[in-house]
Order: sequence, then structure tokens, then C-alpha cells
Amino acid sequence: MATSAEIKKTMADAAQTGAAQAKQMATDGVAQARVAVEKTMETANKTAGDLMKASEEAVEFGRGNFEAVSKATQVYVTGMQDLSRQTVTMFQAYSEQAIEAAKTLTSLKSLKEAADFQASFAKTAFERAMADATRLQEASLKLAEAAVEPISARMTVAMEKMTKPLAA
Repeated sequence: MATSAEIKKTMADAAQTGAAQAKQMATDGVAQARVAVEKTMETANKTAGDLMKASEEAVEFGRGNFEAVSKATQVYVTGMQDLSRQTVTMFQAYSEQAIEAAKTLTSLKSLKEAADFQASFAKTAFERAMADATRLQEASLKLAEAAVEPISARMTVAMEKMTKPLAA
């Protein structure tokens, strides 16, 4: 049988071993917790950085869109002013042509001369009007293309950005 001293020594050794194991478990637990917290913080910092980058890209993209709309508006307004000037000039020329025709018509001596002049004037006026209309139509189409171009370019950028994550 074991003596009381031996039992106390065995219990003391067991307590000391248990305390050492508990201390080691606590130390290991703290180390594992530290690693887990560091990994979580690293992930959180990376996520925050990614969010910040995405926010900056979104702001930059929005700025580019605003600039494209501003540019398109500027091109459109300038082009419309030019088309308006061309139209006013065209109608002034028509008025001057009509006044000259009226003067000429009043100075003619016969009804045949007046009819011939009127036919010639109508033909010339029609041809001029058709040429002017064609020129205005071409200028309008060019203006529309020029005004839409900045927005079209932004649409291309948007499509590239949308397909970029899919391709990566």
C-alpha cells in the first residue's frame, strides 16, 4: 500500500502536470486565437481596400459619364447654333432671290417673257432648295453622329468593365 506521503506526492505531481497542461493549452489557445484574429483583420483590411478601390473606380466611372454627357451636349448645342445660322442665311438668300425675281418680273415686256422667266425661276429655286435641304440634312446627320460619339464611347467602356470580371 502506498503511504500518505506517496499519495500526496503523486497527487502533487498530477496537479503539477495538469497545471502545466492547462497552461500549455491556454498558451496554445491564445496563439491560435491571435492567428485567427490576425487572419480576420488581414481579410477585413483586404476587403476594405477592395471596397475602397471599387468605390474610387465607380466615382471615376461616374465622372467619365458626366464628362461624356457634357461633351455631347456641348457638341449638340454648338452644332444646332451652326445649323440655325445656315438656315437663316439660306432663307435670307431665298428672300433676296425672290425680291430680285419680282423686280425682274415687273420689268419684262411680254407675258411670254414672264412665263419663261417664271418657269426658269421656279426650276432654279427648286434645285437650290433641294441642294440646300440635302446640305442641311448631311450637316444634321454629322451633328447627330458627333453628339452621340462621346456617349457611345462611354457605353463601350461600360461594356468592357461589365465583361472584364467575367473574362478574369
